[in-house]
Amino acid sequence: MGEAMLAVVDVDVAYGRTTVVHGIDLTVPADGVTSVLGHNGAGKTTLLAAAAGLLPAARGRILLDGEDVTRLPPNRRVARGLAYVPQGQQSFGQLTAGENLQVVADGRRDGRAATDEALDLFPALKDLLGRQAGLLSGGQRQQLAIARALITRPRLLVLDEPTEGIQPSVVTEIERTIVELTRRGGLAVLLAEQHVGFALDVADRYYVLASGRVASEGTGGTGAARDVRTAMAI
Repeated sequence: MGEAMLAVVDVDVAYGRTTVVHGIDLTVPADGVTSVLGHNGAGKTTLLAAAAGLLPAARGRILLDGEDVTRLPPNRRVARGLAYVPQGQQSFGQLTAGENLQVVADGRRDGRAATDEALDLFPALKDLLGRQAGLLSGGQRQQLAIARALITRPRLLVLDEPTEGIQPSVVTEIERTIVELTRRGGLAVLLAEQHVGFALDVADRYYVLASGRVASEGTGGTGAARDVRTAMAI
């Protein structure tokens, strides 16, 4: 493992007066995948939103590539190499798939090349560029959302429930892409998942959240799935 691309240090996150994430410590290595597992309501999305700057940390620090970004807004975290793909296969539904990619590529010096590289990772999208994004399947929209994020050439890709509601063949494709991207180097991935098999297949490190706290953590390997399922039963 290399240096930490993201470090979450003793972080609390609250909605109003209600704290939903409590004292989280989490590290995302610069050259691998970190999975955050847990049931609905465990605090996964809240934690990822705080990492991306969409929710403030009520306590603690968030470091991006060694720099304290705890008080920085999302756009400044994006400028430092963070890309966030929220839950729900989000896209501009009235635009074509190609226009969805173009929105991000426009104004980037390497926009065309970055778009071509993203499409090489998701070749099924190449035949769908002229189709309205709102008419794509959930799996196709999720591939589009990840491709769009990759056009920014991030150093940290944050994915919230990337397999939710997606057919198994596309889950396999997304898994393959994540593994390939991190193997190339220069990209760290933090993902939140309920799909234990997928999360552990891609992860170099995992954390299990229960009631907004880390219930278990580890590095995969023998016994990881059993450990995760035990922790998620809390």
